[in-house]
Amino acid sequence: MTKGVILALDQGTTSSRAMAIGLDGQVIASAHEEFPQIFPQSGWVEHDPEAIWRTQRRTAEQTVERLGDRRIVAIGVTNQRETVVVWDRKTGEAIHNAIVWQDRRTASRMQELAAQGHEAMVSERTGLVLDPYFSASKISWILDAVPGARARAARGELAAGTIDCFLIWRLTGGQVHATDATNASRTALYDIRTGRWDDDLCRLFNVPAGMLPEVRDSADDYGATDLFGPTLPIRGVAGDQQAALVGQAGFNAGDVKSTYGTGAFLVFNTGRELKRSNSRLLATIAYRVAGQTTYALEGSILSAGSTVQWLRDELKIIRDGAHAGELAASIEDTSGVHLVPAFTGLGAPHWDSDARGAILGLQRGSTIADIARAALESAVFQTAELLEAMATDGVAPQTLRVDGGMSRNDWLLQFMADILRIEVVRPRNVETTVLGAAILAAVGAGEFSSLDEAAKLWQLDRKFAPKMATNERDQRLAAWKQAVARVKTGR
Repeated sequence: MTKGVILALDQGTTSSRAMAIGLDGQVIASAHEEFPQIFPQSGWVEHDPEAIWRTQRRTAEQTVERLGDRRIVAIGVTNQRETVVVWDRKTGEAIHNAIVWQDRRTASRMQELAAQGHEAMVSERTGLVLDPYFSASKISWILDAVPGARARAARGELAAGTIDCFLIWRLTGGQVHATDATNASRTALYDIRTGRWDDDLCRLFNVPAGMLPEVRDSADDYGATDLFGPTLPIRGVAGDQQAALVGQAGFNAGDVKSTYGTGAFLVFNTGRELKRSNSRLLATIAYRVAGQTTYALEGSILSAGSTVQWLRDELKIIRDGAHAGELAASIEDTSGVHLVPAFTGLGAPHWDSDARGAILGLQRGSTIADIARAALESAVFQTAELLEAMATDGVAPQTLRVDGGMSRNDWLLQFMADILRIEVVRPRNVETTVLGAAILAAVGAGEFSSLDEAAKLWQLDRKFAPKMATNERDQRLAAWKQAVARVKTGR
């Protein structure tokens, strides 16, 4: 077996990570570092682009140092999607903090555009809904908020892009301004039917097209970097959820995975078909390789792991996610407590920017364990809502592959199988986002002839089958829906 490895960079919402992954799928070395979250006001979420760059570069350097004599074949990049940066083309410095995908500051503008009748056109071309979640309105907001930014953009002095694009610019010393089709498909500026930036959408959102990057395949040439010693080619790029689908070997129409990180995202491979949803799910690009586009249906949950992080960092009632799992497993149920984590609104299928989180059903005897279990259960109940929406669209998977940090919790996955009433499958490597970036880079570097060849890297850890009685499951899900209804109508 060759000693060649892929250096995969995973820039997430709360941390930066780097992993060296062998061409047999084994993790050889890794490093991880969290960075601060910035909340300027209610519903606003920002990141310092320099903190993103420092932590991502540092974790990559640490990983390279741990490799010994292994040779890096190529670099793959995966990233938090929709989060955007606007920077100076000459200096590479951002003109404002990155505005994060969770941010809701442009909600009123999206409501105005919807009232003006623009949502049908946006949905037809992008597969998305009019929501502040996506990148376009964030770019426009930065240009309006920073004095002189629009004039500078008009003169061609500014560049814009999602986090992958910003990292590639920094890695290549400003030589490459490019993104991949999956990230472009999350901006609300990219026509996923034609595979091009759309002039009408740029005008609608008031974003100069000249600021936007070139769009390339997910396995492609993104230049090279010499920051880690010998010059290394960058050959794979994908948004984190699409990368996770690749890491789960979801290469066939009908394959579906759900990743539980900061948020949770259910992605269903629809193959060459661009399937439209009647349930406010998203049509998106799963990946584009060798010029061929594979599409997907997606349901987006805005708060999953971030709910547990809130219990740890703000309420300070748990030590970490493992502690939350221990508390949850220590009781039979929450005694009627529900935590609806609408910290920045509700995602699919609600797309309610104004909803705010709540803990409902508290009694004098309620405990920390009730709240911790309710937090974990909320990720499962929200997933159930997504599967119900998919069923309305004629999609009813019988098996769900899961990954991400929360998927390590056996109790949670059993509860998930019970509530979803389908088989839940966990791979040995639950960091499939990083694996997916590595696979794409290996394909881009010619180490694999195709994605299908990489399917052998996926390995089963455990399956979870439904056990809960149907009537109990239905009662629990109905109680959750009542809690969500109270959050949506009680503001």
